[in-house]
Amino acid sequence: MRVLVTGARGKVGVTAVAELQRAGHEVTATDLGAPAYGASSPGEAHYLQAELTDAGAVHAIVRGMDAVVHAAAIPVPIHHAPHVVFANNVIAGFNVVEACVRRQVPRLVNISSETVPGFIFAERPILPSSLPIDEQTPAAPQDPYGFGKLVIEQWCDAAVARSELSVVSMRPSWVQRDADDYERNLGPIVRDPTRPSLGFWSYTDNEDLAVAIRLALEVPLAGHEVVYVAQPDNATTWRLGDLVAAAFPDAEIEVRDPATAPPRAGTGRSGIDSSKAQRLLGWSPTRSWRDVLDDDGRRREDTTGNR
Repeated sequence: MRVLVTGARGKVGVTAVAELQRAGHEVTATDLGAPAYGASSPGEAHYLQAELTDAGAVHAIVRGMDAVVHAAAIPVPIHHAPHVVFANNVIAGFNVVEACVRRQVPRLVNISSETVPGFIFAERPILPSSLPIDEQTPAAPQDPYGFGKLVIEQWCDAAVARSELSVVSMRPSWVQRDADDYERNLGPIVRDPTRPSLGFWSYTDNEDLAVAIRLALEVPLAGHEVVYVAQPDNATTWRLGDLVAAAFPDAEIEVRDPATAPPRAGTGRSGIDSSKAQRLLGWSPTRSWRDVLDDDGRRREDTTGNR
């Protein structure tokens, strides 16, 4: 397929481009940064510089595509003013979805977020009534990032109701790119599992996420499907129920047994249930933090930064 990947220079975008190219798709990459003028490297995806809040630019780059992966966004609400986060993400998402409809693109993979239920960036803390999180967990975001992601998902609902576009909105957990990410981000959690985690000790390996994105382009489906994508194990050696009891002793949280495959030996189940992604997309995650870190959360000696 001819596939456009937005946010192609970001953490998720770079890996998605590589995975799609390996699978034989013709990829066009787009981001805010200037192109490198001159001859391209062999096998390098064609690059287009574009501002996605400019509707004309989006319609121009979407034209002729068989599919779009929309991964571009300001990725958290804490480094920009709230109105900047909301306006950038929502208008860019609106323009991408609208261009897909008007240019008759058959498939859109919309990279949404685990923040849609509202726990992670809540100003007034809230907790779920049950774990693991899944697609039935109510959406109640309080912040401009999570709320913006929910708005884009709702606009995807409207799009499939008025066109032949089909959409997969993917809600990845905390994405880990390489050994440096794993050690810096998950290492402290491995060393102290009792620290409260509003992502509920979940994480997503970037390589496994890229495979899920490719599958979401390739599987036959209609309408708009929302799926969580996270590794089946949590970022500790503890069971999920024990983590909840230690970190949130006064909370009434039911811990259910999810339908995901058993986690890697020496780990507990994730706080996010990705069984729908496994069932709908045929996604089979293969990576674990244990491939990278030891029991003390330190990088294994034989682990390279790129794995």
